Amino acid sequence: MPSTYSRLHDGYDSGKGRWTGWVKLAVVLVCLTVLGVLLAFAVLKRPPAPKEHETLPQEAGGSNSSTDQCSMALVESIPQQVKYKANVTFGIPLENVWKDLMSMAKDSVEVASFYWSLTGEDIGVKSPSDMPGREILKELEELPSRNVSVRVVTSVPTVPTNSTDLEILKRKGLEVRKVDFGRLTRGVLHSKFWIVDRKHVFIGSANMDWRALTQVKELGVVVYNCSSLAKDLHKIFQSYWEMGQSHSSLPHPWPSKYDTAINKQHPLLVKTDNVSSRLYLTGSPPSFCPLSRTQDLEAIVSIISEAQHYVDVAVMEYFPTTRFEKPRRYWPFIDEAIRTAAFERKVKMRMLISCGRDSDPAMLPFLKSLASIDNPHQDVDIQIKLYIVPVGNQSDIPYTRVNHNKYMVTDKAAYIGTSNWSGDYFLTTAGVGLVVSQHAPHPVWKTKALQGQLRAVFDRDWSSEFAVDLADLGHHPDCALSR
Repeated sequence: MPSTYSRLHDGYDSGKGRWTGWVKLAVVLVCLTVLGVLLAFAVLKRPPAPKEHETLPQEAGGSNSSTDQCSMALVESIPQQVKYKANVTFGIPLENVWKDLMSMAKDSVEVASFYWSLTGEDIGVKSPSDMPGREILKELEELPSRNVSVRVVTSVPTVPTNSTDLEILKRKGLEVRKVDFGRLTRGVLHSKFWIVDRKHVFIGSANMDWRALTQVKELGVVVYNCSSLAKDLHKIFQSYWEMGQSHSSLPHPWPSKYDTAINKQHPLLVKTDNVSSRLYLTGSPPSFCPLSRTQDLEAIVSIISEAQHYVDVAVMEYFPTTRFEKPRRYWPFIDEAIRTAAFERKVKMRMLISCGRDSDPAMLPFLKSLASIDNPHQDVDIQIKLYIVPVGNQSDIPYTRVNHNKYMVTDKAAYIGTSNWSGDYFLTTAGVGLVVSQHAPHPVWKTKALQGQLRAVFDRDWSSEFAVDLADLGHHPDCALSR
């Protein structure tokens, strides 16, 4: 079919049709003139640019600008007897952050955790290393006496435990709900986060377990004075809380009060200490996410796909399959994103996978498969190491001495989550993540920007004596993958 230009041109050149062409041209010009007037009017009517401390409205494809003075910092727990060389980066100790959040609380504390086990008796162990857990439990008990309301959600099913924590807390006036994820989604509530006064947030790998404070390597992020983010995370907490009622059923769709204006398409924009940050929360499983919430899997795959130079991943488990449903299914989404980034875009991949006494040896073939496509001659760079926490004299404490981290950092973004990287965690199990994309002047990048801190922590672990190249594993008594 001829173009509009061609039809007008042909009409002008063809005798009687010449005037028809001119009429059509005139109509087009008039329409364009009217359109231009309307656009100019729209521009003139546009509201003035907001002042520095005003909140910007959300725009399609844009960001949500916040007046909150949000500040972020990495949080870590380093197992006892694990020592690093001097002059390396560390996050704030997890114990300090939890105690700090409780001391700051004026109105409310809301905690989501897979399970609770803050004393050694819960697992039949006597160890002085449970003292920080006991202190945390004691401080939680005392919050109601300060007129601070405390709500806790945890999972059904949960790990086998004789924990009495929740019964103690309920007697002290804390509200507790157990969410039957086994019935609702065939999964578990695996999220781990705190919300304090609807303005401070902690998200990370640590359950409410004394071992998370002294025996397991954990990583998370604390965000202070960030009401916009905290209120958004509260929507996720509230979805768990509602589903913790007896005879609850998943809504389809979720009511509008659970919708979010903060997601991958519209991140929260904050600027603090000369660092500009774009933030959004992610969630899983899909059945717990309103359409406006960016799902965990979507965020992880998009972060890998958008990286241009490097992707550093630290996770406890990596399986391109499901792990818990029967029969197991192949689940290649993250694996394909990694292979595509390395092979097609020549992005440098480094993966630090945990290996402990209880790690599943079935993970090893998948890691070897990924490592096998490393090819310097074709500029394909995939390096895989296993992080092994020495057991030492702590062998009597079960399910410890492991790197429980769940994060990723690239040249474009940082992701800190609560899920291991296998299919069930994104299909049936509840998890959350925080995505942070930052810009900052070079001098403040490593000290002020979370992305810079996270890259420095990854480099520290990657270069440490605890990281063993997959090809050099051999036999290691503290790593089940080597047996």
